[in-house]
Amino acid sequence: MSSNQKNPIIQKLIENYPDASCSLRYKTPHELLIATILSAQCTDERVNKVTVDLFAKYKTIAEFAHTSEEDLQEDIHSTGFFRNKARNIIGTCRKILTDYGGEVPKTMKELTSLPGVARKTGNVVLGNAFNIADGIVVDTHVTRLSQRFRWTQAKGADKIELDLMKLVPKEEWIHISHRLILHGRKYCQARKANCTDCFLNTLCPSAFKL
Repeated sequence: MSSNQKNPIIQKLIENYPDASCSLRYKTPHELLIATILSAQCTDERVNKVTVDLFAKYKTIAEFAHTSEEDLQEDIHSTGFFRNKARNIIGTCRKILTDYGGEVPKTMKELTSLPGVARKTGNVVLGNAFNIADGIVVDTHVTRLSQRFRWTQAKGADKIELDLMKLVPKEEWIHISHRLILHGRKYCQARKANCTDCFLNTLCPSAFKL
């Protein structure tokens, strides 16, 4: 599908959320990587509150790699699943130092070799830190909306991503998840969609049926 043949729902999302971007706050690729690991089962808002102090305390990959799990657990406790997250962050930073010369890698294969990093995190980092469109981020909002739009009937994130990659033009791969997340928060919430006010209510196959 070329850029002039966009799905009408995609076109409307672009028009209504032209400046949609990653809501996690970061300055470097490794900060985005760590913030994304922390965002599992946690809101971006909570992660952003935690990373303000976290990134002031640990300024480099090496500082994360050389801290203790106990200290890092305390620093990230409020994000939930803090033991696994601390172990993965430290393990990831150590592997970046030993295997990738201290630089966050720029391929999906390399990123997903890091502890706690699957395709979702890989896509977040590649798309937002490096502007590389390897795939599409599939989170709970993207899953919910893509199913309500009938873009996919799949349940698992990997299969949903494959369906979306066939439908969404590649130049939109990095941005579509940000637009869907904003739309999910504003109109298409999990418990009850606000179809009455939604600008997609004449296009969405699920409108007024939820």
